[in-house]
Amino acid sequence: MLALRRASNPIRGQLYHRGDFRSFYAKSGIPNACSDDVVGIHMPIQVIFGRCISSERFYFKTSVHQNFSLPRRGLSSQADSTSSPDETHLDGEFSDLGTPIPVDSTEEGNPGEKSEMESISELEPFDNDDFKENSLESSSPNKLELSDTETDTTGEDTLKKDNLFKFFKVVLAAGSRSVRIALDKWVEEGNLLDRNMISYTLAQLRRRSMLVKALQVTEWLEANKHIELVERDYSSHLSLIGKVYNLQIAEKYLDSIPKSFRGEVVYRTFLASCVAVGNLKKAEEVYNKMRDLDFPLSVFVCDQLLLLYRRLDKKKIADILLLMEKENLKPTAFTYRILIDIKGQSNDIAGMEQVVEAMEAEGFEPDTKTLTMVGKYYILGGLKEKAEAVLKKMEGGNLKENRWVCTSLPQMYASLGKIDDVKRVWEVCQSNPRLEEYAAVMEAYGLLGRIPDAEAIFEKMVETRKLLPSRCYSTLLEVYARYKLFAKGKDLAKRMVTSGCNIDVFSLNALVKLYIDAGEVEKADSILHKACENSKLRPMFWSYLTIMDRYADRGDIHNAEKIFQSLKQAGYEGPGRQYHTLLKAYVNAKTPAYGFRERMIVGKIFPNSVINAQLAQLENFKKKTTSSIFD
Repeated sequence: MLALRRASNPIRGQLYHRGDFRSFYAKSGIPNACSDDVVGIHMPIQVIFGRCISSERFYFKTSVHQNFSLPRRGLSSQADSTSSPDETHLDGEFSDLGTPIPVDSTEEGNPGEKSEMESISELEPFDNDDFKENSLESSSPNKLELSDTETDTTGEDTLKKDNLFKFFKVVLAAGSRSVRIALDKWVEEGNLLDRNMISYTLAQLRRRSMLVKALQVTEWLEANKHIELVERDYSSHLSLIGKVYNLQIAEKYLDSIPKSFRGEVVYRTFLASCVAVGNLKKAEEVYNKMRDLDFPLSVFVCDQLLLLYRRLDKKKIADILLLMEKENLKPTAFTYRILIDIKGQSNDIAGMEQVVEAMEAEGFEPDTKTLTMVGKYYILGGLKEKAEAVLKKMEGGNLKENRWVCTSLPQMYASLGKIDDVKRVWEVCQSNPRLEEYAAVMEAYGLLGRIPDAEAIFEKMVETRKLLPSRCYSTLLEVYARYKLFAKGKDLAKRMVTSGCNIDVFSLNALVKLYIDAGEVEKADSILHKACENSKLRPMFWSYLTIMDRYADRGDIHNAEKIFQSLKQAGYEGPGRQYHTLLKAYVNAKTPAYGFRERMIVGKIFPNSVINAQLAQLENFKKKTTSSIFD
């Protein structure tokens, strides 16, 4: 239980989410840890935390400060140019950013089948302090299950597998502007349409990160009502709107859902969307609304809040754990993983180990993702022997029999500098490698700086498949970006577009970094803008911030403000990182930022010491400007 209290404290230890370990976050799917006091539920939590819980319902109260108050009806919250000559030609090369990924029949699997690549494709990256790439949310075992993942291929009314695939292929083959036409034609020809077909198709589109097309299917379904809609159908539609567009549009849709279908599942989905983009203020509003509607508090909701506060306000973590104790909600395996992540982020290795022990004591055997996370933090903490022990445990007695760990092991061995072990893992896979195994080994070679080996793995993958998912290209792009190999990255991006593969958020982020490091800030900005315009893609927070930071270094206030507005339009309105970067532009331009404090108040941002120091600098500029009037 003490670990739980420590988990609530702000992280003071060294943070390691940088450099070569960046790739770990895209694939590990694991949170960070808390210390031993984190989750011992053997004593009353009120005693451990030294406070009592009010019998009143727990709310968040909106205020300018982020003080969390259990007894009150409110959840306290605070978060809340010129082109180069060749630009036209290059823009044309990346003009088809929204092209769907073609798929051959070999990619068809069982309706309920999931792969590691699926979780990779749906990650919402986030910055370390603000919005850093984070796979924990996307891999949550208690993640809200929507109707597009519920597929039952048994029973009299279930479609045969071949018909299931046929409908999916019709949708997949349709152009981005002709999905509705293809669906109308399917029905007009007298073909059967039922929930299993829709569920399977949506699940496969999500797996391929073709969210725009999935959204078009749900829009058509709702407009034509060929099947009887249930709450989870509306929930799925809401989730896709949040991913493709932004929270504002998703909220408008939520308000339009018939009241009889606007239940707990819909609000839980919207809460998860708010958490995904780190919008603290809106997430707390949704939570309060759910309490007002008397929806029962669930572990899912608490886990979402823990994910949110892990990034934005760690002081509130203890209050959520207190609430869970009061409501008699026992932590799930995923809850423990969040707490493990918190402890790992703070470099509290002893605390992390105690959480793992508490997890095992509650009957949860750490799975591959949890072990990967623990191993990662041992590596980051320089505890080589402990990391190797975790890797050995993951491998088990026979790596061939534990093939599923081969997507996690290569990067970890690479981070330990064990090239022979990377090769050994690849030998187990190379007779019939899966796409995620190709990507894992490519990434490992990238971490080791063995670029030719990474390229050889990529070419082998190209030989075995006619068409590749975008994540396979983006993995090599990220390797090129890490080592500033601009020409190679540019050629690979052209090859990606020529192959008919869409550029996803990972590829886009790598391209932005490539162009930024090459000094072509305007080109990076242009590519980011066209990606949003042509494919309705919502880039990573970090993609925007990387460009904004370079404009700020130049003192280019106009373009920094433009990126700042783009961040807001994309729904990234949570923490103050973008305000700090924007202020840097004004400081470097030696120009007063009039009304900036008021802007932060409107954005529900409370200035930290760094921002206050910047504002003080800008006050001096104001004084100089005023005094010059009298000179």
